[in-house]
Amino acid sequence: MLAKHSSNYIHAPYWQAAIAPKKTEASINHRDLPKRADTVIVGGGYTGISAAITLARAGQKVVVFEADAFGNGASSRNGGMLGPSFSKLGENGLERQYGREQVHATIRESLAAFNWLVDFIRNEQIDCDLQICGRFRGASHPAHYAGLIEQASEIAKIVDFPAIEISRTQQGDEVGSNAYYGGVVYPTDGAVHPAKLFHGLCEIAKRDGALLFDHSPVRQVIKNNSQFNISIDDKKITADHVIIATNGYTGGPFGKFKRRLIPIRSAMIATEELPESVIRSVSPKLRCHGSTERLSVYYRPSPDGKRILFGGRSLGYGDCPQIYHKYLQDFMTRLFPQLSNAKLDYVWSGKIAYTFDHVPHIGVMDGMHYAMGYCGSGVGRANYFGRKIAQKVLDQAEGYTIFEEFPFKTRPFYTGHPWFLPAIMKWHSLADRLGF
Repeated sequence: MLAKHSSNYIHAPYWQAAIAPKKTEASINHRDLPKRADTVIVGGGYTGISAAITLARAGQKVVVFEADAFGNGASSRNGGMLGPSFSKLGENGLERQYGREQVHATIRESLAAFNWLVDFIRNEQIDCDLQICGRFRGASHPAHYAGLIEQASEIAKIVDFPAIEISRTQQGDEVGSNAYYGGVVYPTDGAVHPAKLFHGLCEIAKRDGALLFDHSPVRQVIKNNSQFNISIDDKKITADHVIIATNGYTGGPFGKFKRRLIPIRSAMIATEELPESVIRSVSPKLRCHGSTERLSVYYRPSPDGKRILFGGRSLGYGDCPQIYHKYLQDFMTRLFPQLSNAKLDYVWSGKIAYTFDHVPHIGVMDGMHYAMGYCGSGVGRANYFGRKIAQKVLDQAEGYTIFEEFPFKTRPFYTGHPWFLPAIMKWHSLADRLGF
């Protein structure tokens, strides 16, 4: 059953409604820009702010430059789903390239990253609607079910990460759709309100002494002996260290990084407020949800339990809500006919960044530290990588991560514009229909 489309929606993230009245990430005026800093961070999302907190707490003078408004990128536009993201690592391909033990190390560290962020939120008392609600991942084709069970079994041999097998006859207790062929529940996965999390991180960073400047695109970074000269329009600042934390919004003078990233636009819709009975008919246990399609979708109830939030690919590089809201709404109602009359209140999109090996990357290039390429799982990864890259700047042993062992590769003639994505999307769509 197809949805009844409407254009009477707000073209902005649902998350902004809760955060706008107390938004305080506004920058210090450029006249207050110091002449030098210990570290300049380019990019004011999760990665950059997390790094700023660690550096400021170590006593550094830290300046963060954000080209747009703080939180206007993926950090406040994502679905707020939080987990170790094992399924995003592409274990089979990595194992062929790097060996089993190195891949197992990424799995162990991915779980450590998830646990670290949950503990950080709790210890810092960040009000971001943290819920350990669990996640159901459904098999979108009969042949996918065995693979889900096998993956869960293999992960259990490496780390203590519980998974519950759900047969098709049992799945009605987890999801109100007949579109799946069983699945797996990961009961310790969680969810947050991403904009509230980001707001809380910014408050901590500022309180601890970091200087945050929005609408400040960095125009040039020049290495001069042991220091960097950074230009922001008509202003300049000198720093001992530079961190590039721009992920899906990498551009400007950072072409070497851009060539190693595949920016992809992800989109979301939020329904109007619905009765609890309808919400429970979709997600009986108010969990997060995903599936095994190549062009996968993800969905969850809103933190207050009154809406369904549904996300997936936007089918294009630009922000075209008139296109992707129809695609996502139709997808949602095919899964859940009970939502066919639900109106949409919010429609939005943002850019994420994949890498050619489907692994996030961290390291040093041209003397600049970087952390990026979270492959659609940036809530946990970006915050953790921000802390790690800051520890590397501080030359702390704790800054080591297995992910720095993976070379950050590009492809011949690739400049950062993913001209090949439409063909890949069509292939994935065909594969989903045929159940590959």
